[in-house]
Amino acid sequence: MAHTTEARASGAGYPGDAEEYHVSTPYQTIITLEPGKRSGKPTIRGMRITVYDVLSYLAAGMTHQEILADFPYLTEEDIQACLSYAADRERHLLIAYA
Repeated sequence: MAHTTEARASGAGYPGDAEEYHVSTPYQTIITLEPGKRSGKPTIRGMRITVYDVLSYLAAGMTHQEILADFPYLTEEDIQACLSYAADRERHLLIAYA
């Protein structure tokens, strides 16, 4: 676990929910939305790299270290913010049945 997280019991009772993790810097301070940049997609600190870009690299099997080496202007905290943003979006996802 990265040094920027702290764990505490949530008591939810589901596998994987035994602990809730909190990032020391909320993703809202790192992930930005600008209508004219990258078609309004969420970007990292106003740069031209999107949350989707980072998540795609992770999904393709790149490690945090490989991403940081390829994009030296990113930080570990930026990658954590992308993951936190995606987790929060998933938590708020609504399913509509027809």
